[in-house]
Amino acid sequence: MDKKSQLTDGREIVIRNLHLDDLDESVGFFRALPEEDRAYLRVDVTDRDIVAQRIQAMDTGRIRRLVAEIDGTIVADGSLEVENRGWKDHIAELRLIVARPLQSLGLGKHLARELYLLAAEMKVEQIVVKFMRPQKRAQSIFKKLGFHQDAVFEDYVKDIHGDKHDLIVMRCDLNELWEKLGNFMEDSDWVRTR
Repeated sequence: MDKKSQLTDGREIVIRNLHLDDLDESVGFFRALPEEDRAYLRVDVTDRDIVAQRIQAMDTGRIRRLVAEIDGTIVADGSLEVENRGWKDHIAELRLIVARPLQSLGLGKHLARELYLLAAEMKVEQIVVKFMRPQKRAQSIFKKLGFHQDAVFEDYVKDIHGDKHDLIVMRCDLNELWEKLGNFMEDSDWVRTR
């Protein structure tokens, strides 16, 4: 599955599934992120073994990982992780990160849109996103997409420096997300190439 579209500056992007042979490119993408962008990530994605484990975890079928590329270089990474089978199997957690020079060009929305399509295929009804309190910009973006704050766990998580932060959990019904993104999708040049 490859999909092509254009950023607001006219550059073409390709969004596709992440594969094990992308390991070195994926590690390179994460290592190139500024430390302040990596500070709030759940795991140390600069560690090659951890990135390999993340890719291999997709074999379960409950985790989908996508990347966005420009000219063959990974510039964004996104995942959708469906909860374990049982009482939360209708819920998935969405994560995505975009290289700083490409933020505010629509790349995050394009990648999120594809993750929403995967969520629909996986029969997900609700999507959850989690942030540390300092991630104000990301919280604002998801609020505009229809997410609402569900819970705050004070001093619950630590950043890469070991500093504790509040964990903020936001949630949205998948149908509400489609409504919020409706205009964006109609205006985009979204083409499936394979």
